[in-house]
Amino acid sequence: MIEGTTSHPSGEDVRMRGFSRRTTVEAALAWLDARLETLQSEPVPLSEAAGRVLAGNVQSQVDVPGFDRAMMDGYAVVAADTLGASAYNRLPLEIVGQVLPGQPLDRAIKKGQAARIMTGAPLPEGADAVLPAELTEADGGRVYARGELSPGKHVGKQGEDISAEAVVLAASRRLRPQDIGVLSSIGVAQVEVVRRPRVRLVVTGDELLPPGSTPRGCQIADSNSPMLAALVGRDGGVAVSSGIVPDQPEAILAAMRDEADIILVSGGSSVGQEDYAPRLLAQHGELAIHGVAMRPSSPAGMGQLDGRLVILLPGNPVSCLCAYDFFAGRAIRALAGRDKDWPHRRVKLPLSRKLVSVVGRVDYARVKLEGKSVQPLAISGASVLTSTTRADGFVIIPANSEGQPEGTEVEVLLYD
Repeated sequence: MIEGTTSHPSGEDVRMRGFSRRTTVEAALAWLDARLETLQSEPVPLSEAAGRVLAGNVQSQVDVPGFDRAMMDGYAVVAADTLGASAYNRLPLEIVGQVLPGQPLDRAIKKGQAARIMTGAPLPEGADAVLPAELTEADGGRVYARGELSPGKHVGKQGEDISAEAVVLAASRRLRPQDIGVLSSIGVAQVEVVRRPRVRLVVTGDELLPPGSTPRGCQIADSNSPMLAALVGRDGGVAVSSGIVPDQPEAILAAMRDEADIILVSGGSSVGQEDYAPRLLAQHGELAIHGVAMRPSSPAGMGQLDGRLVILLPGNPVSCLCAYDFFAGRAIRALAGRDKDWPHRRVKLPLSRKLVSVVGRVDYARVKLEGKSVQPLAISGASVLTSTTRADGFVIIPANSEGQPEGTEVEVLLYD
């Protein structure tokens, strides 16, 4: 058990008692990190590899380019034949052919000769430079050089971009579109990437209607499952859900026993009469943490069931988002082979007014950017999801701080 847990592995029922102690965020993260390992690899076609994480180094088996090639339109020549050439001293060369991309010349270039060549075409044998068209004057079967060249000028050398046996992309790299292009250029049609974690969403609540439903009476539309599915996708996982799970212990336990890589339970994680998830996890697995010294999201918890990581997220939408960002997202990114750290872009700006907190807990404060300053919006209000849509990002206030006065420069993690 982690210090601050209010439930016991024996399955002691702590509902309707409140949290007597809470685990620190640091201790919760330490417990989580100790149980995170990158998933095994799987092969995927190159067309499906963008955004995936490389499972190992990719080594080229070929040179790119595989031949010396022209970098400009002009004439393939022997550089020494242009020595002394200028607009006032034109030097004649015999045109002996034309080289197009993918169509090499069937003869070598000798002293005093030249071949028309297009950008990207293979440099003929014997030639060692390309004379740009603007430095020439053609006259029938001859071309006149009007400028000097050094050997290798305007020539892309074999292996200049990638050499055979070189490591082109290193393991743990998240593949970008340009990376896909490079892999294709060395003949890779299939690549080994880290398997995307399968994330089971267990959203509970008899008061919930399916996502997108019009609220009626005392029932509300489920906002957590579509939000969580989008977050899981952002962090490299695949969200799986079978709909809203009723507030019945048997149904919740069955859903938590899904054969996924990680289980996220949203709702039923606190100490209310129908908050069954913590007790079920304690009875049938391990409830290592229940109650975290943070706001919002203090009812968050985590443990293991059937060898799988289970993270308990509060049902209130902002608390759910906060707990996901602190714990679940970190776990999913680690399983997916990504950096565990926050995926948000960060900026540092001064506060437009005081940001208040309480010593002893970590606060997740939503803020808005106004010009070149940061305006605090809210710390409390865990059920007001629109506080996150009005916000540009959030500020994490450490547990040892009472907040920050107006004008203090703070780091904002941006929602975009």
